[in-house]
Amino acid sequence: MPKTVVMKFGGTSVGSVPALENVIQIVGDTRQKWPQSVVVTSALSGVTNLLLEGSQRALDGDTEFIAQTEAQLLERHQAIANELIPDNDQRAAVMQDIGGLIDTFGDLCRAIAVLGHSTSQSIDAVASLGERMSVRLLAAALRSHGLDAQSIEASDLIVTDDRFQAAHPDFELTAQKVQAGLQPLFDQGCVPVVTGFLAATEDGIITTLGRGGSDYTAAILGATMEADEVWIWTDVDGVMSSDPRVVPDAQTIEELSYREVSELAHFGAKVLHPKTIRPVVEAGITLRVLNTFNASHPGTQIVHKRDASANGSIKAVTAIKDQRMITIEGRGMLGVPGVAARAFGAVAAIDESVILISQASSEQSICFALHAQAADRVITALEQAFAAELQIRDIDRIWATEDVVIVTVVGAGMRNIPGIAGSLFTALGQEKLNVIAIAQGSSEVSISFIVSADDVEDALRAVHSLIK
Repeated sequence: MPKTVVMKFGGTSVGSVPALENVIQIVGDTRQKWPQSVVVTSALSGVTNLLLEGSQRALDGDTEFIAQTEAQLLERHQAIANELIPDNDQRAAVMQDIGGLIDTFGDLCRAIAVLGHSTSQSIDAVASLGERMSVRLLAAALRSHGLDAQSIEASDLIVTDDRFQAAHPDFELTAQKVQAGLQPLFDQGCVPVVTGFLAATEDGIITTLGRGGSDYTAAILGATMEADEVWIWTDVDGVMSSDPRVVPDAQTIEELSYREVSELAHFGAKVLHPKTIRPVVEAGITLRVLNTFNASHPGTQIVHKRDASANGSIKAVTAIKDQRMITIEGRGMLGVPGVAARAFGAVAAIDESVILISQASSEQSICFALHAQAADRVITALEQAFAAELQIRDIDRIWATEDVVIVTVVGAGMRNIPGIAGSLFTALGQEKLNVIAIAQGSSEVSISFIVSADDVEDALRAVHSLIK
C-alpha cells in the first residue's frame, strides 16, 4: 500500500511569500518520498482574527470597517498571488474565486449589521472564509511550481454535528467521504490541498472545529484514511521544554509519548491543538511537529509509548494564564455527600469547563481553576446551587482569587523517580514562590500547581532548571 502522509501548515507557515516558498519546497520534497501526500492549510496568519472582528464590528453597525477589511483581505491575497502565480490567467482565476469569498464576507457582515445580532452558525460561516481563501491560493501556487495540486474544502469531506464553533466529527461518515474524495486524486498523482478548521453537517451547513482546529482537521483526515504519519508544520522546532520567551534555555524535546503531549496540550502548550491527539492515538499514527522555517530540523516525534527512564524524569513545564481559582468552603461540608457533584453540575449547566481540581481530605473546601472570564458567572451559579447551605452556614463562602496561573510539569518518567514533588517545591521555595494549590493524577504523568500571576515567569524558570 502506498505510504500516506498528512501535512498541516499553520497560519505563519502560509502567511507570507517567503513562508509559502518554504511550503512549496517542503511539499515538493515530500511528494517524491510519499506517493500519497495531503496538505491541510490554515488561513493566512491574522486573517481569522480579522474576519471575526469584522463580524463583531457588524453588530455595532460599523460598515466602514467591513469595507476596509474587504480591501485589506483582497490586497493581502493579491500580493501573494502576484509573486507566486506568474501565469496571468491562472492568477486571475484564483483571485476571482477569492474575490467572491471576500464578497461573501461583506454580505454576511452587512446582514449581521442590519439584523443587529449574529448566531453561532453565521459566525462559523464568516470564520471559515480564511481557510477557503488560502486553500485556493496555496493549491494554485503549488501548480505554478510544477506540482499537480487541487484545492478541496473540508466541508466536502468531514461530517460533523451542528454544534457550531466547536463541532464534533462523525468519523464513520467522514471516513466514507474521505475515501471517496481523496483516493481518486491520489490515483491521478494529485496532491489534495484541504481547508483546515472547517467541516459541515450532514445537510452541508458549514461548521468549524474550534480555534486552532486545523490541527484537528489533519488528525481526522489521517485517522480516517489510515495515514502512516501526520506532520504539524509550525514556526518552532517542535515541542519545546518551556516557553523560550520566558525560559531562555528551553530546548526542543526529541520524543514525547501521546500521554505526555496530551497533558502539555491541555495545560497550555501552543504547538498542538488539544483535540488533535485523540484520533491519532486511536489510529496508532506517528505524529511529528516540525518547523516550516527550519525544515531540516528533526522536530519532535510523538509516539504511542516512550521509554520513560531513558531521558530523565521531567520533560517539560508549561503554564495556562488568565485563570481564577474558585473556592467553596465551610465546616458544614464535612461528611456531606454530593457537594462536589452539585458544584460541578452547576458549572456544567452554564457550559463552562474546569481545568484543575484540588480538594483537601478534610472535605472542608473544594478548589478548582477555570478561565478568569468565567469566574463571575460561575460564582453566581454556585451561589444559586448552594443557596440553602449558605443561608444556614454549612457553607461559609464561595469566592474567587485574583488572576492566577496553572503551572504543569510533565514527564512519564516522574513515576519512576522518587522525590520529584519534593524537588519541585524545594526549587520553588528557594525562589520564595508561594504555591496556592496542588493537583496530581495517579498516573504521575503530570503535576500541576497554582501560583500568582506575578510569579509565573520565576516559577517556570525554577522548575525548568530541574530538567536534565
